[in-house]
This record gives sequence, structure tokens and C-alpha cells, in this order.
Amino acid sequence: MARRRKPRIISLFSGAGGLDYGFEAAGFKTAVAVEMDANCCETLRRNRKFAVIERSIHEVPSEELLDLAGADPGDIDLVIGGPPCQPFSKSGYWASGDSKRLDDPRAQTLTAYMRVVEDTLPKAFVLENVAGLAFNGKEEGLDFLLDTIRDINRRTGASYQPCFKVLRAADYGVPQLRERFFLVAAREGQSLSFPAPTHAPAVEDDAQLTIDQLPPYRTAWDALADVKPDPGEDLAVRGKWADLLPSVPEGQNYLWHTARGGGQPLFGWRRRFWCFLLKLAKNRPSWTLQAQPGPATGPFHWESRRLSMRELCRLQTFPDDVEIYGSHGAVQKQLGNAVPSLLAEVLGRAVRAQLLGHRVSRRKLKLLPPDRSPAPAPEPLAPVAPKYLALRGEHSPHPGTGKGYRASQQRSEPQASSG
Repeated sequence: MARRRKPRIISLFSGAGGLDYGFEAAGFKTAVAVEMDANCCETLRRNRKFAVIERSIHEVPSEELLDLAGADPGDIDLVIGGPPCQPFSKSGYWASGDSKRLDDPRAQTLTAYMRVVEDTLPKAFVLENVAGLAFNGKEEGLDFLLDTIRDINRRTGASYQPCFKVLRAADYGVPQLRERFFLVAAREGQSLSFPAPTHAPAVEDDAQLTIDQLPPYRTAWDALADVKPDPGEDLAVRGKWADLLPSVPEGQNYLWHTARGGGQPLFGWRRRFWCFLLKLAKNRPSWTLQAQPGPATGPFHWESRRLSMRELCRLQTFPDDVEIYGSHGAVQKQLGNAVPSLLAEVLGRAVRAQLLGHRVSRRKLKLLPPDRSPAPAPEPLAPVAPKYLALRGEHSPHPGTGKGYRASQQRSEPQASSG
């Protein structure tokens, strides 16, 4: 009996390959990838053999994608991709309480993604984005996608039926508290039932028990226990606040050093961004990795240093054979923007079974980190360095969303005329 050909993928906005490695683990094969970031393209080329187009998606005709994949319209099994997410991210709300969203020119990447879907007519497609794409009352991006899918069906005779959900990566064994929006649609109208969670938060007084009777979340210790940074990597924390980090306990951030925390009253409550001086806890999942962190932006390792390339890969559940190329900043950007590969593997298995009609193995997920519990005790806490003690005093808390300094400054600036 002939061996089944692996289902083929056209990958858009591929980044460092987080989605691709996960769907690969689920039995798919990327035929061609499109990515404009040079560092990401170098990473893809050095790690995998598929064709990589290093250009903006707006400059790549769909015919070129089909030609490199050796396919005609309708032949491709899956289109995947995560259009750049800045217009829909939560970070825009922290400073000003709102963001431009669809008025932001970067949102045109949604149009480019759907253009490729219409031209190639894959058996199914998976569009990934930040959870903010589906914010209540802020669904312009989601409504645009749903309207576009209806138009594609009308023009082509396809029956794409969109199914969408925000998935929390930790619920599926990823050692990271990261939420991503997924929209999945099959050409023949089949609906996808998103996989049920396989892990749950541990009960506070017993790390082996969970409320839902599922295995507890995989932790930073599960992911990083056996990783030793390369001696050549410079992981020292620098900048104004570097010497304060050792006085922040595992699992805490700058809030430890406020009047409501357990340290010194050095800052106002919630006056800083959440990731300021944020440190991993061994016995919990990591917080979301940042793509372009400032010098004091975490999460940092519990040893009060930056995370190494391999540690970042582990927290994103990339396969261990993948190396990320570029400077430390380039590595951080590639991995901070990536989708956890294990989450893609879980979703890829569901797509194969439910939408493509394939028999899928029930063997253990390839990218699931091992359970290394129990985690060791937290690292010893250092005293606050004397140079910061002058900050002690009364500090007012943040006044609320959209009321901070930057927001009030924006409101006071004169508005440009639209005439």
C-alpha cells in the first residue's frame, strides 16, 4: 500500500517558523514560506529545506506560491499564517486606552492573507493573531475577516465556514501563559471543534492537583531544568534597574517594591508596565515572551539574567534541532513574535482529523515538555542595592486605564486638521 503524501502547506508571515514546526510535528509539510524579515528567513533556511520567499507578501503573486509548491488552485491542503498583530494588541490600550486598529496600515496584512486564500483555494486555512483581534466591542478586524470570507465564497463557489477561538497556550502543555486567536475554515464547509484543554492551573496548596482534574500546567522548570546557556551568550541585565532585579522574588515584578508589595516602597502601584522587572518562577509557566523588550523588561530568568536562545526556544516549545540566528535582540524578536509550536501541533492534529479526514496517531505529542516536578525551592533573595533606597517614599497608584501620563499628554496635544 502506497504511503500517504504529507499534506502540503503554504505558509505566510512565517516568522521564525513557530506555526510551521508545530504543523510539521502534526504530520504536515511546508512547501513554501513567505517572510520579509531577513533574520527570520535566515533561520528558516538554515533549519528547514522548504522554499523561502524573502519579500513582502504584497509583492508576492499567488501564482508564484503555487508554482514553487508545484500545485494548482485547489490542490494545497492548508494555508497558515499570522499577519502582524500590532494594530490589535493589548499594548496600545495600556498607554492610551485605545488603538487605531483597522485604520492602521499594518492591518492591510489581513487583506493580503485573504487574497492568497482566494487565489489558491486551499482545502482549509488557519489564521493566527493576538487575542485582541476578538476583543468585545473592538471586533473590526474579526468582522472584516468574516465579511471577506463570505465574499470569497460568493465569488468562487467555495463553502469556507469560519470557526474561531482564543486559545491559552498553557492549557495545552505549553510552559507559557500566552493567548492567541485562531480562525480556521474548511473549503467544503466542515466545522472544526477546537481541542479541549489538556492541562489546568494547579491548586495553590498542592501543585499536583488541579480543579479540573487535568494534569497541572507545565512550568518554566519543566522547560528549562536541563538547559545550560552557551558560554558565549551575553545574558547580563544592563541599564538603570539592573542591580534591582536580584531583590525581586521569583514570580514577582516591580510591584514587589510598592507599598502593597513585600519589598521597599520604590514605585507607585501599577505605575509601570507589567513586565518591568518581571521574573520567572520555577513552579509556574512563564509569562508571555516579549518581542522587543527594554533593558528592564522581563520575563527574566530566576538567576536574574536574560533568557538564552535555547531557553526562549524551550518556552516557545520549538523543536530542539532549531537554531535561531542573529544578534540577541534579533533572536528575542523572532521568538517573541512566534506562536508556540506545541499549540500549533495540537491544532494541526485536529485539522488533519476533522477537516482533512486523516487518521491521526494518539501517541504523545512530540513537542510536549516532560514533567520535571517538583521544582526546586526559589533562589535566595538579595537586599535592595543602596543606590535605590533614595526612592523610598509615598508613591501614588496608577489612576486607571486611559488616565495615565501618556494618555493625558495625548489628549492635551492639539489635533491636526483633517481638512
